[in-house]
Amino acid sequence: MTLNLSNRPILEVQNLKMYFPVSTGNIFKRQTGEIKAVDDVSFFIREGETLGLVGESGSGKTTIGKCILQLNQSTAGEIMFEGQRLVGMKQNELKQIRKKLQVIFQDPYGSLNPRMTCGDTIGEPLKVHKITKTKKEYQEKIASLLDIVGLSPYMANRYPHEFSGGQRQRIGIARALAVSPSLVICDEPVSALDVSIQAQIINLLESLQKTLKLTYLFIGHDLSVIRHISDRIAVMYLGHIVEIADKGELYTNPLHPYTKALLSAVPIPDPLKEKERSRIIIEGELPSPLNPPSGCVFHTRCPIAESACSTHIPQLQEVSPNHWVSCFLTPGYK
Repeated sequence: MTLNLSNRPILEVQNLKMYFPVSTGNIFKRQTGEIKAVDDVSFFIREGETLGLVGESGSGKTTIGKCILQLNQSTAGEIMFEGQRLVGMKQNELKQIRKKLQVIFQDPYGSLNPRMTCGDTIGEPLKVHKITKTKKEYQEKIASLLDIVGLSPYMANRYPHEFSGGQRQRIGIARALAVSPSLVICDEPVSALDVSIQAQIINLLESLQKTLKLTYLFIGHDLSVIRHISDRIAVMYLGHIVEIADKGELYTNPLHPYTKALLSAVPIPDPLKEKERSRIIIEGELPSPLNPPSGCVFHTRCPIAESACSTHIPQLQEVSPNHWVSCFLTPGYK
């Protein structure tokens, strides 16, 4: 995937690979294979937009987020953030970069330290990066962050068990915003919440994006949520991105067979249309990333696969303006 943009993206990921070694033996360990969690992935995110990253569990979405944050050291590939190369960056340089690169975790129950108050949790990044100079400034900043995410400043002295799931996720959002980041990686931030609370958190994230001029990588598996919040959407399958397009284009004109199958499973509010439409059923089980299929990784479950699909790996190609797909059988694919 080659980028030809007049306005430089805030984040560029090129040919990213993340392989985890698999070893056997208790004393003398020997590598017997590797799990290809992310395999040759490329994409970009423009400043101020939201890129939705969607796919089944185990497709590699969260691993990509961890590689961008440098929590995982990638096997190969390049990650450029605001023109700086993150792969191989020294820890003292990375510490400064992380002020601009933050994450909102999936589990609002497990991502907060139960022994720390809400205020201490939000204030920890302020101390680590020495953002506030006085105690008064520190307390005022925490109060301001609580207010921004819709919580009262007096809640700063409460512990996580005193909050609901939605309130805990707001605390997680406030913690991410404490250091004024440019890019926020949202790792399924609403999947553990009730539907009514999901809507509140999504609306909050959209409001904060406009107010604070944030850029999001939004990881999820709920296609309705992804469609609501994203500007563009990348679809993942077994460590590969199979399609990228603007959300309107992707939902009205999906090209990859896997994308078509995913969208056919999304319920339609109109009962008559829901009854009339045909669904695409994906047969078989998701292959193991320890032993992925040869050629196109989707060919073992693809309803239109041909013999060439099992021997050749399709690369992402731009088949129409801003619409990328990796499928030999797509019209316009060369």
